[in-house]
Amino acid sequence: MVDAHQTFVIVGGGLAGAKAAETLRAEGFTGRVILIGDERDHPYERPPLSKGFLTGSQERDSVFVHEPAWYAQADIELHLGLPAVHLDRAAKAVTLGDGTRVHYDRLLLATGAEPRRLDIPGTDLAGVHHLRRLAHAERLKGVLTTLGRDNGQLVIAGAGWIGLEVAAAARGYGAEVTIVEPEPTPLHPVLGPELGALFADLHGDHGVRFRFGARLTEITGQDGMVLAALTDDGEEHPAHSVLAAIGAAPRTALAEAAGLEVVDRAAGGGIAVDTALRTSDPDIFAAGDVASAPLGFLEGTPVRAALPPSARLRVEHWANALNGGPAAARAMLGQDVAYDRVPYFFSDQYDVGLEYSGYAPPGSYDQVLVRGDVGKRQFIAFWLNDGRLLAGMNVNVWDVTESIQRLIRGGDQLDPAVLADPSVPLTSLLP
Repeated sequence: MVDAHQTFVIVGGGLAGAKAAETLRAEGFTGRVILIGDERDHPYERPPLSKGFLTGSQERDSVFVHEPAWYAQADIELHLGLPAVHLDRAAKAVTLGDGTRVHYDRLLLATGAEPRRLDIPGTDLAGVHHLRRLAHAERLKGVLTTLGRDNGQLVIAGAGWIGLEVAAAARGYGAEVTIVEPEPTPLHPVLGPELGALFADLHGDHGVRFRFGARLTEITGQDGMVLAALTDDGEEHPAHSVLAAIGAAPRTALAEAAGLEVVDRAAGGGIAVDTALRTSDPDIFAAGDVASAPLGFLEGTPVRAALPPSARLRVEHWANALNGGPAAARAMLGQDVAYDRVPYFFSDQYDVGLEYSGYAPPGSYDQVLVRGDVGKRQFIAFWLNDGRLLAGMNVNVWDVTESIQRLIRGGDQLDPAVLADPSVPLTSLLP
């Protein structure tokens, strides 16, 4: 039983933190719950920032996890607009930016990630943008509207998920878009060349220009405004705005300063947690983008056996925050928790919707199979190693995610010919 006089503190005002607070109350915790967020907005979901909210198909209020009144009704104490600046593990206290000191009995770090910055001249110009927060999306939405009206030029550094989704939104407004990407295809580290080319074609069909094998070296401007973006291949690209979409870094500074175990950045970074999302301090937990967890979803499979025992994964996607926050909350309550969700994310670009499940980093797979019609952009792609499924991506094909995830968990060798045959239901291949 958890002492009703205990105080559970959550640092991080995103989806993971909000769902953790909700779960604590739903599981019957009657102690104090304090949620600390460095943004003034109530906790919100991030996918709409590059999807529905940015395109204009979703209203601003739709992004919030709960109605503002819910927190008072659930007796959740909010400290918004104040960062946590110091963690004193010995005293079990968190200090906020205004000097307020908050005691905890158990603590959840759901500090998320922050966009990586371009380290080139010109990034201080007014037309250079990042996309991570609601305020960023509101600003960028206004920029895209103006660019579309004036036939303006947007240059995007990075052809990852954020870069591609913003490109699709920008084309929807009528803006001209150029994407600069050092890899040979979009999404190369995630999908490899086999499927990355699909997204090059998709965006090319909608008028997006790509500059592969190039990096931005300088952003030039006048009177604080962007005029052009220069690349290391000697090209100058006209630009009225530039978006840096070169990835995100986990916000581990608070944890590092407090001496918690963190993962080397070369291995993905993040706060090291066990399968119960507990950090190296038994009273501190971590969830969401900042947590680096063991590969529990592969436990017991030949795929896991082939990986180093210390292998970990940090997942920066909506489903991880949605499910990780509640799992951490239950672990904080002393429940037996083994967080082993198969990594999952989704994307919407133009008339293409997709879902991706699993984990298939470069070099981990020896075969890519496709079931369906790539030309019609209606198919499922499978990444395999020795016939065992590592990951699957369904493009404009629905209601197959559960089957794909079960096949990944099963770890069995599959017949490639059968797997690629659309006439064979995936459910018939399940263990």
